[in-house]
Amino acid sequence: MKADITYARMDSPVGPLWVATTEMGICAVGLGIGQPEAFFAWLARHIAPEPPREDAETLALALAQLREYFSRIRRAFDLPLDVRGTAFQKAVWAEVARIPYGTTTTYSKIAQRIGRPGAARAVGAAVGANPLPILIPCHRVIGVGGSLTGYGGGLEVKAALLRLEGTLQRTPPHRGLGDAERHEIDFRA
Repeated sequence: MKADITYARMDSPVGPLWVATTEMGICAVGLGIGQPEAFFAWLARHIAPEPPREDAETLALALAQLREYFSRIRRAFDLPLDVRGTAFQKAVWAEVARIPYGTTTTYSKIAQRIGRPGAARAVGAAVGANPLPILIPCHRVIGVGGSLTGYGGGLEVKAALLRLEGTLQRTPPHRGLGDAERHEIDFRA
């Protein structure tokens, strides 16, 4: 059975975004580093090998809610999601989705909340594999001590999203700024 995947591109204050949906809901958001190639590669690997078709009308509600978010009108999204991942990843992403707008938490606190207190690194890997950034707000997960660590879209995008939400008032301490150290969402995995 052929999957019906549609996508749309939109401009945002953090650069272009690509959003894809299946019949079930929004399945991927691509932003920042490596886009749109990584976005389309992730769709081919995780959803269907056929190229998606561009259709902004199908994604009008999602695009409108993202515009509202970037305009500081919307603090939470009300969209159906088609979340693809392992049971562990889904547990982490469900906890990340609970982080309120304008607040942050750490990888170790998420590990504790899902009942895996020693799994902060595994939580970090799951957060890094989030195919729905912004909608599942992985930018709100920071390092212990407030350092910005890893973000698939790049640390500059993470900082911009946190500033948009009023969480980041100044330039924070950064860890992992080099390309070799940057923890990126791997849409190719």
